[in-house]
Amino acid sequence: MELGRDLDLLRAANPVSATVGPWRDRPLDAVAERGLNQLLHTTRVRRVRRARRRVVLWAEAAAVALAAVLALTVPDLGAATATAAPSALHPRAGSAAMPLERIADRAEALARDGGPRLRKGAHVQSWSLAMDSGPDAERPVTLPEEREVRWRPDGSRTERVESDGKLLSDRLYPPSRSDAPPWARPPGTPAALRAYLTEVDQPGFPRRAGPVSIRQLLDTLPQLLDNWTLGARESAALARVLADTGGLRAEGTVTDRLGRTGQAYVYDTPDEHLRYMVILDPDSGEVLGLEVLFTEDQPDFAVRAGDVMSYDAWRR
Repeated sequence: MELGRDLDLLRAANPVSATVGPWRDRPLDAVAERGLNQLLHTTRVRRVRRARRRVVLWAEAAAVALAAVLALTVPDLGAATATAAPSALHPRAGSAAMPLERIADRAEALARDGGPRLRKGAHVQSWSLAMDSGPDAERPVTLPEEREVRWRPDGSRTERVESDGKLLSDRLYPPSRSDAPPWARPPGTPAALRAYLTEVDQPGFPRRAGPVSIRQLLDTLPQLLDNWTLGARESAALARVLADTGGLRAEGTVTDRLGRTGQAYVYDTPDEHLRYMVILDPDSGEVLGLEVLFTEDQPDFAVRAGDVMSYDAWRR
């Protein structure tokens, strides 16, 4: 009911025509679809939180009957899609930190010998925080999601989204008319790929003049890798771009959330109190995952230092 009221308010406030002009109703693109799924997730999380508060009150009055109360009056607890926030990843103690330049060299050697080819489409598992704000903000919960994008020969694509094993959406989208990054085919040389990545739009962030920063590159990675599964040449080019840009600190060997072994490279933002950890395959330079966590408490969002804000794990 709350979501319906919210949508009614949005429709009433929207001055744009639904039938004419560039903003007329049409299928959502990938970014909008992902945002809508997160909105729906957040709504379910709020219902679960209210249910949890009711359970606490009932438990104080009748702890002995708690199990029966849960079974009979709070059925939505069992259908919660939120999970406890995952712990931050840590490099293995005593593991050697491999220079990023060496990984770029290895990836380029592998690309010269062949290796996998670029494929349009992606398979990603992600975890992201759903946060409240304000003095009464509750501790955030994590929203897991698995998304698979497959492209067809005619340029149309299917996008399947699941959470905790439950299907959230399975959509067919018509061919895209856009030929701009990240829809355009990514190039396989470092200079061309760097130029490509500077053209990827980052919603909410103005495009900056001058050389691209390591922060901009890291923020762009999800848009690239949510649409393309890079081949050997593209992975080698990306590893070289990351190495040449500078700013990443080699941290050693890490096991990612899908059980894969990689090398971790870390960047701490100077102002936002965030830490980025990008995990690369040590032989191919393939990006396995990207973790972003808070390095300081954020009381307005009930966030504590060390909380993982987001994690993306890309699969072939």
